[in-house]
Amino acid sequence: MTPGHAGPTFSDLVQAYFDCRRAKRSSESALRFEIDLEHNLATLYDDLCADVYTPGRSICFVVTHPRPREVWAADFRDRIVHHLLYNHIAPAIHARFIADSCACIPGRGTLYGARRLEAMIRSQTQNWSRPGFYLKCDIANFFVSISKPILSELLAHHIAEPWWLALARQILFHDPRENFEYRGNPALLQRVPKHKRLAEQPAHLGLPIGNLSSQFFANAYLDVLDQHAKHVLRARHYIRYVDDFIFLHESPAWLAQALANVHGLLIGQLGVQLNHRKTILQPIERGVDFVGHVIKPWRRTTRRRTVAHALQRIEHTPTGQLLEVGNSYFGLLGQASHSHTDRARLANVLRRRGYSIQSDIKKTYRRAA
Repeated sequence: MTPGHAGPTFSDLVQAYFDCRRAKRSSESALRFEIDLEHNLATLYDDLCADVYTPGRSICFVVTHPRPREVWAADFRDRIVHHLLYNHIAPAIHARFIADSCACIPGRGTLYGARRLEAMIRSQTQNWSRPGFYLKCDIANFFVSISKPILSELLAHHIAEPWWLALARQILFHDPRENFEYRGNPALLQRVPKHKRLAEQPAHLGLPIGNLSSQFFANAYLDVLDQHAKHVLRARHYIRYVDDFIFLHESPAWLAQALANVHGLLIGQLGVQLNHRKTILQPIERGVDFVGHVIKPWRRTTRRRTVAHALQRIEHTPTGQLLEVGNSYFGLLGQASHSHTDRARLANVLRRRGYSIQSDIKKTYRRAA
């Protein structure tokens, strides 16, 4: 550890381990790490303090829903380090973010984003009594287009402690393609377009989808856009979830100017581009699709595609997993302000499969013996 600059305590590392295992304890690498837990934690701590820590092998695989994409999962040992970094630097950086930046921030998930946008729409339209317009944008191939050198400079503005900045940069510039194992059907890789694959990008571009560090770094990257929207464009109603963002305004001409301005900012300062096929400028009353919710006058519903996928999955989920999956979807659909019809459809599928449903259609029970 660099003299005079504080790094983590062993207690910090233990806390990072507990945070990491919360969702990954049954994974192969987690179980392997826990076989000799105390020794492995002590060794990891010594490596960090001696500045000899190096990331290990990653696992690459392809998921097919909602569309084929490449996922890179760091080894459990490295995930602990990601949590260690996140726990130390995230609170101060989150405090600098605007209130309308969502995703990978405690308390600011999809429901937060949907409710926040709904409140903005009601404000913009004065409770749906006057017309308004929205501009919805999406960044093309966002994670594989992120410039590591640009992000490194942005992190330097946020992280004042040299040891922690060095760790952040080590994680950032680590290239998982140099040491990885592919798992799954190799044919699935061919279903991922080349321009969306990390493996096809130059070394200075791209973050691996699947790591906590990547989600956090992506938020820090687009904070430039958030600050510009609020303090340069003076947008009263603006919200972002990962790389999807929305402006509201009474004037479509103002939104068109904002679009041109943002396009220049993203290319000039961040080196990324808008996905023009997903750029939408239209009246608010037609409905605003955001974070899986569709907001229309006086109601917020779940996106049709999400409901259709839920019903299809419930039809084909093995019986032993159905209770857990069914209740998960009841929770998801229940986030919408108007969800009775969708929950009733879900309940009908579960009843056909022999499960009982709570009277308020919010929960399912085990099958009768």
